Amino acid sequence: MKKQIQFFVLTFCYCCSVQAAYILLPMDLAQKDHLKAYGITYWVLSKDVEAHWLLNYRGGSFAFPHQLVFEKECKTRGVSYEVVSDAQFKGIQQEIQNPEINMEDMKLEVAPKIAVYTPDADAKGRGLQRWDDAVLLVLRYAEIPFDMIYDKEVLEGQLYKYNWLHLHHEDFTGQHGRMMWRGGTNDYEERKKKAEILARSFGFAKVSQCKLAVAKKIKDFALGGGFMFAMCSATESFDVALAAEGTDICAAIFDGDGVDPNAQSKLDFSKTFAFQDFTVFTHTGSMEFSTVDNSLRRSRDVETDYFFLFDFSAKWDPVPTMLTQNHTKTIKGFMGQTTSFKKTYVKPHVLVLGDTKPFGENRYIHGGVGQGFFSFYGGHDPEDYMHRHTDPDTDLALHPNSPGYRLILNNILFPAAKKKKRKT
Repeated sequence: MKKQIQFFVLTFCYCCSVQAAYILLPMDLAQKDHLKAYGITYWVLSKDVEAHWLLNYRGGSFAFPHQLVFEKECKTRGVSYEVVSDAQFKGIQQEIQNPEINMEDMKLEVAPKIAVYTPDADAKGRGLQRWDDAVLLVLRYAEIPFDMIYDKEVLEGQLYKYNWLHLHHEDFTGQHGRMMWRGGTNDYEERKKKAEILARSFGFAKVSQCKLAVAKKIKDFALGGGFMFAMCSATESFDVALAAEGTDICAAIFDGDGVDPNAQSKLDFSKTFAFQDFTVFTHTGSMEFSTVDNSLRRSRDVETDYFFLFDFSAKWDPVPTMLTQNHTKTIKGFMGQTTSFKKTYVKPHVLVLGDTKPFGENRYIHGGVGQGFFSFYGGHDPEDYMHRHTDPDTDLALHPNSPGYRLILNNILFPAAKKKKRKT
């Protein structure tokens, strides 16, 4: 009898282990740490194991074949998970396949190679840019590996190594962030001098010419199939630089000579990714680049500033659906040198992922360029409403379920998805 009981127990345990075929990372409110869940999924992909991104299923959950080492890693990183049998997972897939349900199962195949464009960053992501970088913060918190590159690496043609490139608080117009209005601090002068030395080392007479060359290399990266994700001033200054190719829009304080008096009429908006018909600012009285940004004309504050994610058809439009996966459709607003994009200047073909409808501004946009893609996300730090350069770094351990940071991580995993033919 005792042997029969032991046999029964062993058989039961064996059957259970066979049936426990998948690990499900719920991404609804049951998840203790949404941000690290992306890191777990990336880590699984890095082990040459495919994963599933279950779009709109429990907040955009992830699933992958069960292995004890994967389960242990979830426990180590504090990520909520559920072990489901093969039959249970097939049931989830059948539910998702129902044409009347707005869900889709996207296969994730390969961990994308990630580069962050940032100047002389130290271990915390600080350097010439002075501010912490939201993407660097969340990559480190989620334990997703990346390389830091800057103008030298871009101009030397090293972007081919990567699938995904991030641009953060950067000025591609050669105006050094238009920060001289702060009083010509030593910090500004130091950054200006260093940028001029780098530009001359590559044979450019001006920083604006060097930055334009970098922007064009990045544009080629996207046209060739790369994914470019920009935040804050990088979004606006990137397009301004492209539109102003061959035209001097920099005041003498930035490059030693005057602005082309016909600069505005010479802008070529066919060269830009997202924006058109804007007016560039050539005066030196503010840090604004153009009329694209709505930062200084907003009537909201930390208590009332929110933007809203759009709903998309997961089966018909999986790309925007992936980029808007979240456990809420309402996202806390946050400021930046470029906070939001006036709808008037956004190109018609650009897809709006999130906006503040009553105020005529877009906060989160996406588009295709050539064989690749770009996403522009306004603002600086999703968990620090008005981040100043003297403020401490944001501690993401205090914000493990940040919806605003989830949008960044959606973009990071996007290149891992198996491309499906569009149904439209």
